[in-house]
Amino acid sequence: MAHPGAPSALARFAPPLALMAVIFALSAQPDLNSGLGTVDLVGRKLVHMTEYGVLWALWLRAFGWRRPWLAAAIAVGYALTDELHQTTVGGRHGSPVDVLIDTTGVAIAWLVWRRHSRRRQAG
Repeated sequence: MAHPGAPSALARFAPPLALMAVIFALSAQPDLNSGLGTVDLVGRKLVHMTEYGVLWALWLRAFGWRRPWLAAAIAVGYALTDELHQTTVGGRHGSPVDVLIDTTGVAIAWLVWRRHSRRRQAG
């Protein structure tokens, strides 16, 4: 039985699943290039890092702020399947480098969360 006042399963799991659906939809687009060259490339990589950091945080929230390893495994696993998906989309290609970039976003989010959690516990 759920703790009184605890968010429902829908409230916990819908946000990360919705973000995964958005990522899938964007990955299904044949070309997301803005034509801005290096600015576009760097910007897209920063967006990748951010979206996967947010995905990790949403999964962590879904698990009640417990199981950061499980949240990371889901986010990184999804990054891998996202790159595999892109290999099936005309005009796109999958890249192990992009999985590493996405994983870096997860790691940064985790580190920020840990630091914030420790400060809250100490204060």
